[in-house]
Amino acid sequence: MAQNAAAPTESHRLPESELRRLDAWWRAANYLTVGQIYLLDNPLLREPLRIEHVKPRLLGHWGTSPGLSFIYAHLNRIIRMQDVDIIYVCGPGHGGPAMVANTYLEGTYSELNPDVSLDEDGMRKLFRQFSFPGGIPSHAAPDVPGSIHEGGELGYALSHAFGAAFDNPDLVVACVVGDGEAETGPLAAAWHSNKFLNPQHDGAVLPILHLNGYKIANPTILSRIPDEELRALFVGYGYEPLLVEGDEPEAMHQRMAAVLDDAMARIRGIQATARAEPPTGQARPRWPMIILRSPKGWTGPKQVDGLKTEGFWRSHQVPLSGLAGNAEHLKLLEDWLRSYRPQELFDASGAPVAEIRATAPAGVRRMSANPHANGGLLRKTLQMPDVGEQAIAFSQPGTVKAEATRAMGDFLRAVMQANAGARNFRIVGPDETASNRLQDVFKVTARAWMETILEEDTYLGRDGRVLEILSEHTCQGWLEGYLLTGRHGLFSCYEAFIHIVDSMFNQHAKWLDASREIPWRRPIASLNYLLTSHVWHQEHNGFSHQDPGFIDVALNKKADIVRVYLPPDANTLLCVTDHVLRTWDRINIIVAGKPPLWQWLPMEQAVVHCKAGLGVWDWASNCGDGEPDVVMACAGDAPTLETLAAVSILRQHLPELKIRVVNVVDLMTLQPRENHPHGLSDAEFDALFTESKPVLFAYHGYPWTIHRLSYRRTNHRNLHVRGYNEEGTTTTPFDMTVLNGLDRFHLVQSVIERVPGTGPAGVALKQLMQDKLSEHHAYIRAHGEDMPEIRDWRWDG
Repeated sequence: MAQNAAAPTESHRLPESELRRLDAWWRAANYLTVGQIYLLDNPLLREPLRIEHVKPRLLGHWGTSPGLSFIYAHLNRIIRMQDVDIIYVCGPGHGGPAMVANTYLEGTYSELNPDVSLDEDGMRKLFRQFSFPGGIPSHAAPDVPGSIHEGGELGYALSHAFGAAFDNPDLVVACVVGDGEAETGPLAAAWHSNKFLNPQHDGAVLPILHLNGYKIANPTILSRIPDEELRALFVGYGYEPLLVEGDEPEAMHQRMAAVLDDAMARIRGIQATARAEPPTGQARPRWPMIILRSPKGWTGPKQVDGLKTEGFWRSHQVPLSGLAGNAEHLKLLEDWLRSYRPQELFDASGAPVAEIRATAPAGVRRMSANPHANGGLLRKTLQMPDVGEQAIAFSQPGTVKAEATRAMGDFLRAVMQANAGARNFRIVGPDETASNRLQDVFKVTARAWMETILEEDTYLGRDGRVLEILSEHTCQGWLEGYLLTGRHGLFSCYEAFIHIVDSMFNQHAKWLDASREIPWRRPIASLNYLLTSHVWHQEHNGFSHQDPGFIDVALNKKADIVRVYLPPDANTLLCVTDHVLRTWDRINIIVAGKPPLWQWLPMEQAVVHCKAGLGVWDWASNCGDGEPDVVMACAGDAPTLETLAAVSILRQHLPELKIRVVNVVDLMTLQPRENHPHGLSDAEFDALFTESKPVLFAYHGYPWTIHRLSYRRTNHRNLHVRGYNEEGTTTTPFDMTVLNGLDRFHLVQSVIERVPGTGPAGVALKQLMQDKLSEHHAYIRAHGEDMPEIRDWRWDG
């Protein structure tokens, strides 16, 4: 099937001394892995193993771990011999104990955790802490030095790896893909990332498919398809597959060394050619990848209770269980541990012997100490242009229309231009940069594209800094990998379809949260989303494109991780964008529309408003400094427009009604200050929303979100929220708001229903609003567009 299946020639054979060192490292890593899963005490087996030396609850995964350590040992050899800058992305996240074991052998784990020292007592702590209360997780979590990828959820390793390689010309990212993980949709799409990697200025990704044959209780697809199909699959993806296959350790060490040497030579050749002659027209290079076919649970028990274990799914987690009631299992565990000959691997103090320590690279060349795997060490502040240069100029609210995201696109162009030399800012998205009105960035860059470029193509280039692929998973993974290795970026997506990455968002939020508790993890640039083509502007695409619920997913995360911004116009969007690109260790969600809409705040007012997060719009209110009869609040561009239109109607027909208009940009300000750092104190909230007056809140998303954020406030009982109620179809823009009761006519009716004393004038106005709703209903069905008074409405002050 793949190349290099035969044994290496004599000229490529490892010297006996190197073979011995590699095997010693591998045995030591395997011993430490088994010890973490099973042992509480007696870490060096200085006495016969007894049941009190074993953990009462056995947690962890053995099956993938020996293969991961085998790869780690061989990558260390490459680093030492060739002085290569390599980080290790571990896709099989269940192999956490193997990753910890290797970082411990390298010494990095003890440097960062001095209590887990390189001696017998430190080894005891290493074993005890794994999957133990008060200890460390079972996956390659942020606690593991050298990790940028937890892998608790499978599918994202390869996109993370490519994200790390973009704009890192000297970096090689070794990405181990589990064959179970390879069955996921996100991973399948991520193989296409090689079509975006430019060898002139990007690093390289070396995928290693860890083909050990089994998932939890089933064979894996790629392990059972014919060899010719497997090779054809990866050739079709654009790779050159190289095979390492077997189960006999010495032969496997020789094969792996030869294949890794071959792969590195191919990578260096591709990069040397591209950097001598930039790839303007030649074919995309065929990057190498390795298929490692080895037994699941390699070197573990061959059989347990007469049932096959090594090379079968039974080795996936804990091959030996129920040790307290099974003396034979306890004896099998001791024999298994002693099979690695720990007395040869660790000295009298319990430290790895000198031969093993000499096998590790030095300093920051250790994969567990590589600064790219702690990207905050490399993060440089973006050079930020003056956001005022993109401001929409006007003197009075509602006198100028502009496309908010187009203004944002011009600002992002300036950001891209200001950081062109640093090559540390990228925009990712699923084929929507231009659709979302960010196309001004194409004045200074193109979309990255390493395939054929036709004469009629637009904005495609080998050196493009915009990454577009119709896989939201891949976009998210690229950006996460880019951020985790110290750079900056923005993900632009249709609001309804950002849900595709809900789970990836969750994982990244958890990573950020866990990292904050680890002193040596340095802050990374924030993950910034622009959600546009949103629910209120998707009347043309219909119900399938109408979903504002990503905000609700985000609000489930810890308060200090997430920010949600709903700028009502272009200038506020510019202010928010400028702010989020300067932040770190956050997930910032911006929701903004792209159609031409009325502009409300000149830039100087927008700056003040966004800094506060919310505030009274005095120019739209008529209550002065006194108490209002009603507070009309809004968050989002469409709700703001409908609120102001409703206020205009009310002020015309009920001029005695005192109205206060409150606009919310930063959704988190609605929470109590003790729940979120941006939250208002109760006194501040009461001053804005009163303690007893009706509050009518027009909100971009699902109404209960506002109730959730404000339910503990004094005046919550008088809060009435209108938003998206899962009513949608293909219709007109204004009818979308009518279907969900967010339109100006329904808002006016709600005010009249909740404010006492409007009298006959209120009754008449409520009926007029009902007549307008009927008129609207008939008009759009007759004409296919909104009524002129809706299309031509403007704020009249």
